[in-house]
Parts: sequence; C-alpha cells; structure tokens
Amino acid sequence: MTFPRTRLRRLRKNQAIRDMVEETILRPADLVMPLFACPGEGVKNPIKSMPGNYQLSVDMMVKTCEELYAKGVRSILLFGIPEKKDEHGLVATHDDAIVQRAIKAIKEKVPELYIIADVCNCEYTTHGHCGTIVDGDVHNDKTLETLSKQAISFARVGADMVAPSDMMDGRVGHMRDTLDEAGYYNMPIMSYSAKYASAFYGPFRDAAESAPQFGNRDTYQMNPPNSDEAMREIELDLQEGADIVMVKPALSYLDVIRRTKDTFNTPIAAYNVSGEFSMVKAAAEKGWIDEERIVKELLTSIKRAGADIILSYHTQEIVDKL
Repeated sequence: MTFPRTRLRRLRKNQAIRDMVEETILRPADLVMPLFACPGEGVKNPIKSMPGNYQLSVDMMVKTCEELYAKGVRSILLFGIPEKKDEHGLVATHDDAIVQRAIKAIKEKVPELYIIADVCNCEYTTHGHCGTIVDGDVHNDKTLETLSKQAISFARVGADMVAPSDMMDGRVGHMRDTLDEAGYYNMPIMSYSAKYASAFYGPFRDAAESAPQFGNRDTYQMNPPNSDEAMREIELDLQEGADIVMVKPALSYLDVIRRTKDTFNTPIAAYNVSGEFSMVKAAAEKGWIDEERIVKELLTSIKRAGADIILSYHTQEIVDKL
C-alpha cells in the first residue's frame, strides 16, 4: 500500500505518538561510567583531553561514586594508575593495589554500585604494553598468568565483574579456569572480544598514562578493516566462557555490533571510547553542535545497532536526562 493511503508522518504528528512507536529506548541501566583511580588523597586531576573526567584518589573516587549513584548511575568500570610500575604488571595483582583499594572503599560506602574491574597490564607496565615483553613483542602465554592473578585479586576484594581488555589469545579460558578453581565460579567475565587497534584511544592513554613506550599494539589488537575476524574472536571467547562480549570502539564499528547481535545470542557491550567522547566535547565547546541531543543520538545509535550495555564517558552527564 502506497501514498496517499499510507502516510508515515501520521505516526510522527506529536511527541505522544512518537513515544508510543519508538523502537529503541535508551535507559540509565544501559550505561556504564569509566573511572580512573590514582594514588594520593584529595586528588582530582583533570584529564585535559577529556573535559569533565579526572584521575581520582580513592577518597575522591568514593565521593564521585556517591554522586553518580545519586544521579542514577548503577555501574562503573575501573582503571588504575599505580604508584609504581614494573616490567610485567605484577603491581596490579595484589589486594592493596590501587584499583583493589578503590573497590573496597566504594563497596563500603556505595554497596549497590556494580563495579566492573578492567583487567589489563598497559597501565601497570613500565613499557606501556599489555603484557610481558619477550624479544620485542608481548608474550601471549606468559601474560595470561599475570592477567588471571589480577582477576583473582579483583574477585577477592569485591568486584562484581572482571573485564579483560588485553586481547591475548586464550585469556578468557585461562581466567575462567583460574576463577573457577579459586571458587569464584559466579564471577562474570565481560571480554573485550573485538578490540580494534584504533586511533580513537588517544585521550584514554593520557588518562590512564598507558601509552606504549615503543612500537604499537597492532600485534594483539584487531586490524580495523576486519569484520570476519571479529566474529572468530567473539566465538572463541564465548566458547572459553565469556558471559558478555564487547566491541570497541563503538561508533566506527556499529556494523560489527550489528553483525555480532545477528550472529550470537548473547549480551553485547560496546565501548564509546575516549576519542569519540572528546570529539563531541570539542565541537560542543565551539558551539557547533547541541551536545545533549548529539549525545542521546549517538548512544541511541549504539543501542540500535545491537548493544545491550554501553560504556561511555557521557554517562555522568546524560544519565539523569533519559
């Protein structure tokens, strides 16, 4: 049936009817706020390339989490900037490491806040790569040991979920086995399954002080032109025991999110990363865009593509406007 009998504008006439037929609804529960824990007391260091975001000492982290929870944020993703680094990232495997201290303090004051602990080594190694270096490259299997030790420590101190972001082969299976053997069989794993070697990570590396000191991460993060490979990575992670799979970044990889949704019957997360966030902020500061409308549109597009969970630095500003 065609025009004039069919007029699609009938269902756009006013806000009431537009709301009734709305297909994709973005909810506060869909959003996760990433945060950065750092040493010290009373520390709130602005991240210049990510306006409105900070490196936070544990006491300030707790205060921020109380404020976020009051606004409607129900989940955070934690990264850490340690007091010192080492060659292997072992500084992050102890129960008194920076993220572990933050988890314990947050759980004491905001027990209902759901804490996801990022599992990686780039913030904790002197060279800035995601694992142990052997012959100039990250050694896959040696790195698995460190990652699993980190995950066990996060579980011990009260994290609700662990999220390996390193892109080592086999890390989900190794971590699942290690957690299960230690009695943490109920600990969910959200795997950064399709994490691309993207230029959109620049501001994050300022925030986490994790830029590689030599080379790049192309030997372990995915090649941006590849989509079939992403399906293989996701399938393997699910076979190894991942509970949630992630596509990162989000906006330039909406096709990968959609393909993942169509291919696998599993919860999907998408990371609206730092570079995507900072571009919006820069345009808004120049008055070129309506920031609130743009943010809602971008986040809705990620959910429409198929993401169930969206990790975004916009969370703190948009959650109470949904």
